[in-house]
Amino acid sequence: MSVSAVDDRQRAARLLLRHPLIRSADEERYRLVRRHAGDLTEWFEINTGWALHVDSEVVRLEREPASMEDATHPFTAHRGSTPFSRRRYVLLMLSLSVLERSDTQIALGRLAEQVMVIATAPELVAAGFTFDLRTREERSDLVSAVQLLLEWGVLARVAGDEEEFVRNVGDALYDVSRRVLSQLLVSRRGPSTIAATTFNERTAGMRDRGTAPTAELRNLRLRHTLTRRLLDDPVLYLDELTEDETAYLRSQRALICRRITECTGLVAEIRQEGIAMVDFDDDFSDVRMPEKGTEGHVTLLLAEFLAQSGEPEFLFVTLVVHVRSIAPDYVKYWRKGAAEAAPELVETALGRLMALRLVARDGDVIRVLPALARFTLAAPTIIGARKQ
Repeated sequence: MSVSAVDDRQRAARLLLRHPLIRSADEERYRLVRRHAGDLTEWFEINTGWALHVDSEVVRLEREPASMEDATHPFTAHRGSTPFSRRRYVLLMLSLSVLERSDTQIALGRLAEQVMVIATAPELVAAGFTFDLRTREERSDLVSAVQLLLEWGVLARVAGDEEEFVRNVGDALYDVSRRVLSQLLVSRRGPSTIAATTFNERTAGMRDRGTAPTAELRNLRLRHTLTRRLLDDPVLYLDELTEDETAYLRSQRALICRRITECTGLVAEIRQEGIAMVDFDDDFSDVRMPEKGTEGHVTLLLAEFLAQSGEPEFLFVTLVVHVRSIAPDYVKYWRKGAAEAAPELVETALGRLMALRLVARDGDVIRVLPALARFTLAAPTIIGARKQ
């Protein structure tokens, strides 16, 4: 295969990992993936266990997350918007439930009314969930869910404006894409077939693949798990793996990393503590560092502070005090009132550092993770001019 063909296939693989659902209306992206659908279908099936669905309307990589416990990458309606809250996630699921039974067109107001009806279910009420349209905040939460469905292509706006709905002065009308809607759920078992009642048991049931009867199948599942984690996680720490996973990775590390590099262009950085697949093009992550703005600068400065201290743990209040202490040095660059907003800035910074697997948090205790050492800065060495 020529160099240009390899690069083209890598672009297609990277695109799928960033956007697991692509509609045919997005012609350039759709055609790119279609050109390499055969190779990509085989690669993802062998190395991750993910299926790639391709038809005349949509491309869907059925990407199952490596872990269901990582809450550091929440949905947002669009880049820079407020991350989804518990209410917004529930409204998103209820909206999908309504759309599954709706006509091919639906008005936002009608969608909201039917969501309110479902929200009165005893199970939701018992869980403390309520929803009505009396407040701007509740209308805004529903609109955030709708905007995500617009981005995915489940809905296509025909007329109207969501902001008018939020202000309670207007409505919007949408076409509903049945094909895209049918491709959203990625589950080995339908939720309705699972008898478990707790959240953890139900999610485990949806992902359950049964017992692996042979050593070959067990090794295949280990390969899938490790490859998924290397693709999903900014850093894979060895001390987080099971004994079987550790043993398999030690024997197959070179092969797994090489296959990922060949498919995606990511390059393995291997350290004693773990592995990071480095993206030199910097287009994989939804969290970048450094970033512009007060929050981005505070995140970088906190990373340097934590890395250079040499301490393994910090209290949240210690970081707040530190940000307040350095705020006068950056008064020209940070937004007004940053010192008073130090607790909120530290929360935001820690959220980003946790998403990048640079720190871990247990309540008010912040634990430094090995990859944070990247941000250790040594004092500059000045070499004087040599005397003649």
